[in-house]
Amino acid sequence: MKVLHFSSAKTWRGGEQQIAYLLVELREQRIEQTVFCVQNSALASFCKKEKFAFEVYKKRASIDPTPALKLSRIISKNKIDLIHIHDAHAHTFACMGAAFFNIKTPFVLSRRVDFPIRKSFLSQWKYNHPNIKAILCVSAFIKKVIQSDIKDPSIIQVVHSGVDLSKFRFTKNNILRKEYKIPDSDFLIANVAAIAPHKDYFTFVDTAALILNNRSDTRFLIIGGDGGEMQKIRNYIQEKNLGDKIQLTGFRNDIPKVLPGIDLFLFTSKEEGLGTSLLDALACKIPVVATNAGGAPEVIEHMKTGLVGNIKNAEQLAEHVLTLLDNHELQSSFISNGLQKLKNFSTKETARKTLDTYRKTNGI
Repeated sequence: MKVLHFSSAKTWRGGEQQIAYLLVELREQRIEQTVFCVQNSALASFCKKEKFAFEVYKKRASIDPTPALKLSRIISKNKIDLIHIHDAHAHTFACMGAAFFNIKTPFVLSRRVDFPIRKSFLSQWKYNHPNIKAILCVSAFIKKVIQSDIKDPSIIQVVHSGVDLSKFRFTKNNILRKEYKIPDSDFLIANVAAIAPHKDYFTFVDTAALILNNRSDTRFLIIGGDGGEMQKIRNYIQEKNLGDKIQLTGFRNDIPKVLPGIDLFLFTSKEEGLGTSLLDALACKIPVVATNAGGAPEVIEHMKTGLVGNIKNAEQLAEHVLTLLDNHELQSSFISNGLQKLKNFSTKETARKTLDTYRKTNGI
């Protein structure tokens, strides 16, 4: 079987990490893979470093037919059996390729976002395109959201994102404390995600302010690159006079190494497909307080693997954090249950389910 992975992302976020995990796991299964991605993208760099076959295109307008044309040529040249589409723009280009360049290769589509499919003609056409033989949702919540817009809901499957536990072999450390001059006596609370609207860092800051009113021995880190709101969040922190308590680290490529140094993970998203950073936190044995956004409750179950609050409810989230900070018994229970939970979210399990779908799609 020859599989082509199609991605239009330039940067590296949770979705690209999942593609990387899948590439590695499927290589172990001796699946022949090619990646079609953006020139000079983070994924292209990964493929070059890890010696995965890849082809690139220049990303211009979302309706540029050039990627669709190049896609059709790659399929013909490499005799591709199946195209795994990993994001919305890649989805558009693939459907354009089918419409304009007679691509008949079956599509498997990954869906990682939790908002409904638009009612526009283009969106309805894309998601019900006859080439799509399977839609892989990273959470049961996403499946529930989209199934009314899919003419054949039997093609929708849930394949949770996975985490590679071997990456998180580091023990608790003071790397972040030393770098950001955080006293050992202070509790270190953080979130790891791009500073984008759906991550709702405004609620993170509001929650931090409420916690600080009760506990001055807390410090906060926002770990992630600019997803469009970095300057807004930086300004908001200054407006609340919290610049000495909340720091932005920017993007880091050493998350598995530094994450174990965090005392508590505060996840404030208002929309979330699943929340792979939650999996990372559990892998690092960090107690979690999270919102009930999208598929996040499939990872963080209230009073089992963490504490869950409502979206945008800073007061509730702050109360949960304060409850958890000094309750070591509760922390230990969540950590233990979280490690058990991760058995259902391994990269091998994600790859196994994905490969099963590939085989069914190709009649193997």
